[in-house]
Amino acid sequence: MNFRMWTALGLATALSLAGAAGVQGGTTDKWISTKVTLALLTTDGFSVKGANADTRDGHVVIHGTVGSDADREKAGATARNIGGVKSLTNLLQVVPADQKEQVKFDDSVTKARVEAELKADKTLHNVKVASVNGGVVLLKGTVHSVATELRAAQTAYEVQGVDRVASDIKVEVPED
Repeated sequence: MNFRMWTALGLATALSLAGAAGVQGGTTDKWISTKVTLALLTTDGFSVKGANADTRDGHVVIHGTVGSDADREKAGATARNIGGVKSLTNLLQVVPADQKEQVKFDDSVTKARVEAELKADKTLHNVKVASVNGGVVLLKGTVHSVATELRAAQTAYEVQGVDRVASDIKVEVPED
């Protein structure tokens, strides 16, 4: 091969590696942890209490409790589907519903409690409770980051009477 061919090959390789690094570099561990935790709190079909994700170099560990082995598997599959997740360690604990203390709350009481918690956090002033049905809280509104959306979901989830949180929150990044 001549000098030009080697130069072209070297340049093409460098550009492809730079492009790949740029794609991976844009997905930080904090972003992955936020998106995984948000997905665990808001995905329909299972409920994770105390959901948390820890990420290091794209390797994610999820923690919390679920009601069944099926929910544990669904939560793991959901976490694996988040962009940037290279591997997953599923440390979710299965605590069957019959072993939990079952206390039912009136949805109107739950709604009032969630609204009060959201109002108490000034960063969540644009988040409202759209509805509560059977312990499932639907949040709506507009926030400026995925981290704030996660904070809203976590705030709602911590209220007694909330079994699951669904999010219809829009993330709008302010323009400079």
